[in-house]
Amino acid sequence: MERLKRSGLVGELSAEFLGTMILILFGCGVVAQVAAGGALTDPPGGLGNHDSIAWAWGLGVTLGVYVAGRLSGAHLNPAVTLSLAVFKDFPWKKVAPYSLAQLVGAFVAALLVRWNYTEALAKADPGHTIKTQTVFSTLPANGNPALPVHEWGALRDQVIGTAILVLLIFAVTDLLNTPPGANLGPFIVGLIVVAIGMAFGTNAGYAINPARDLGPRLASFLTGYGGAWRDQYGNFYFWVPIVGPLVGGPLGAFFYKVFISRFLPSVEAEPEGSIPVPTEK
Repeated sequence: MERLKRSGLVGELSAEFLGTMILILFGCGVVAQVAAGGALTDPPGGLGNHDSIAWAWGLGVTLGVYVAGRLSGAHLNPAVTLSLAVFKDFPWKKVAPYSLAQLVGAFVAALLVRWNYTEALAKADPGHTIKTQTVFSTLPANGNPALPVHEWGALRDQVIGTAILVLLIFAVTDLLNTPPGANLGPFIVGLIVVAIGMAFGTNAGYAINPARDLGPRLASFLTGYGGAWRDQYGNFYFWVPIVGPLVGGPLGAFFYKVFISRFLPSVEAEPEGSIPVPTEK
């Protein structure tokens, strides 16, 4: 333990745990408010809509990054951690511990949301069915059987959405590009999530994060949602928001490296007239 403390790993994992927990508290919390609480208003739907969900998820990301950023870099997402290991020299030995801390943070946050919204969930959906499963985890077409999106369509969506997320995170955090100043990076990353939710939220609920989906899915299963692992068609679906982001994240990082990063000027050779870059990488 002393060796781990000296290495800083305990602090990093603590930050990833709490940062991801903040993200899920706001994310799952807003869906519980809209889906469960909103189902009980007169008329139904009086406590928010898709836009409020997209904004709360984005703000959850922003606040989670502010919580964890100094200690761990605030990955809050195994797909981001994996992409940084592949393309940014993040230590491979930390990938599994970071991912586990993120998963546990998401799991604990989902349990808190489940507990806090006990009455609303029980009233709106006494059987704890697919109707309110989306409070915790994603489904193809957000559980709507009228939109014929199945596992492979949702997988495609998750690959594309996570590739966009990671490509833009790499762009925003690249000091050799034009990163936001005045510590606005976390706010911009949150806006990225809002934009993805508003543009790519239909086919699979924009999980774009294996920990965000698996942790709450497990929490819901352990607290009464017996069908948590399946979609509205009865098919095993839980693997889609795990595999899709883990493929899409490195893909987005690859595109950034190929199309942007390799053409950026180095610190030593700054072209005349360019925006000044920091003195250290």
